[in-house]
Amino acid sequence: MARAASGAADARARVRAYLGAQPPAARRALGQMRAAIRAAAPQAVEAFSYGIPGFRLDGRPLVYYAGWKAHVSLYPITAAIRAAHAAALTRYGTSTGTVRFPLDERLPLALVRRLVRARVGEVRAGPAARRRA
Repeated sequence: MARAASGAADARARVRAYLGAQPPAARRALGQMRAAIRAAAPQAVEAFSYGIPGFRLDGRPLVYYAGWKAHVSLYPITAAIRAAHAAALTRYGTSTGTVRFPLDERLPLALVRRLVRARVGEVRAGPAARRRA
């Protein structure tokens, strides 16, 4: 148990360092995204992997998020989630596993929460359900 607590504290420290190193616009958007993810998945645990912050749920990766020069990204957004939210995603850049939100626009927090809740459903459904999707 102490090891898990230590790992969580290390992840939070790495996330804070990552956010602190971002330019102001990205830092602000990432902070909003982080809060939206927590609101949509309050049981998720903060993580840091692949050099970016994220959250884990039930011991499995839930979502990751990152700041870039002109946008912030949310990962993984599966094909099933993209299809289910296609109308809402049309104005944002997407690619395999990614949705990009421009920094010069207001972050669509309600959409971020919906995407995260959809991802929670996938994680909780397990690998067999994801293969069928």
